Amino acid sequence: MRLAALLAFSVGAGVASAGDIDAIFAPLADAKSPGVAVLVRRDGRTVFDRGYGVRDLRTLDRIDAKTDFRLASFTKQFTAMAIMLLVHDGKLRYDQRLTEVFPDFPAYGQAIAIRHLLTHTSGLPDYEDLMQPDTWTAAHQIQDAEVLGLLERQTSGKFAPGTSWVYSNSGYVVLGLMVAKVSGQPFGKFLHDRIFQPLRMSRTLVYINGKNTVPNRAYGHSKEGDHFVETDQSSTSATQGDGGIYSNLEDLARWDGALESHSLLSEAEMQVALTPIKLNDGSPPASYGFGWFLDPFEGRPRMWHTGGTMGFRTVIERFTRDKVTIVVLCNRTDLDTEKLALQAAQVLPISDEAGSTIFDPTGAGRSPPEALAPKQ
Repeated sequence: MRLAALLAFSVGAGVASAGDIDAIFAPLADAKSPGVAVLVRRDGRTVFDRGYGVRDLRTLDRIDAKTDFRLASFTKQFTAMAIMLLVHDGKLRYDQRLTEVFPDFPAYGQAIAIRHLLTHTSGLPDYEDLMQPDTWTAAHQIQDAEVLGLLERQTSGKFAPGTSWVYSNSGYVVLGLMVAKVSGQPFGKFLHDRIFQPLRMSRTLVYINGKNTVPNRAYGHSKEGDHFVETDQSSTSATQGDGGIYSNLEDLARWDGALESHSLLSEAEMQVALTPIKLNDGSPPASYGFGWFLDPFEGRPRMWHTGGTMGFRTVIERFTRDKVTIVVLCNRTDLDTEKLALQAAQVLPISDEAGSTIFDPTGAGRSPPEALAPKQ
């Protein structure tokens, strides 16, 4: 843990201590259980980073700020950034059609724009619903090209693009494939060269089994009765653009800093990603931009995203006006990372103009999107 986290730190109108944050997370894990890593940043500085529990049950190596967790859908903000960088380069347009990038895609893709894919308004079928039983397993995982193949065998989408909002892992797999095709680089290589390396996120990567290795890797677990079992991989764990990144607290602190300083894209270029979408009829179906949920919490502007997959739960909460960021990464599925992040926010006494604490650790008052069931 950093020295700053050993000291009392000022947030908003009051003072919180590292002990207040520690009291939330310390009871959750011990030296023989999978656990959690927690990052708190304020005004561009890391004020708390600590790990609890172990990376896996075989070695019992402790979780720390360098432990790499599978981010799951937390990945989507990086995929969106990759697309935005290609738009910046003049190689893509947000109104460009799916069939312009993949000419062999069936006719229903002619109405699907890149903007629809970024905002979950494309209507693409969920590839998990299209997978035949027993075709893919944890040992024989579906790959991105096979996802595209499943989508290309369909004759229509679930709805006309831009007329509805349904959270779509399919859309982000396709976006990852677009990054690779348009850039001429594998998706992971493009992210390394344009995002991870420039930001010195040296331990962050798109994991491809058999081709690279996750440093300080946390393995996923599920609770069965009174004990944990390793549940690290499933039939869908190999797809990339929708959830394939592994990262850690130290690197995610650098990511947060880059978002704050606009070191990858200008503030003007980022604005499109941080503007809630509207459907063709002008209605706002969900507070979502490009890879970020954008609904305020108790009146405080924020950008956030959860991740859930076999053995892992993750969340990033960025309270943009207050310049507070909380990241919670878990290598177990019995903890609610979003609720824990908001509990951490509760002990940071950020107050409104009337002096009232505005964070509710239960998450009351916000209805989470129905479609955010963890990808298995």
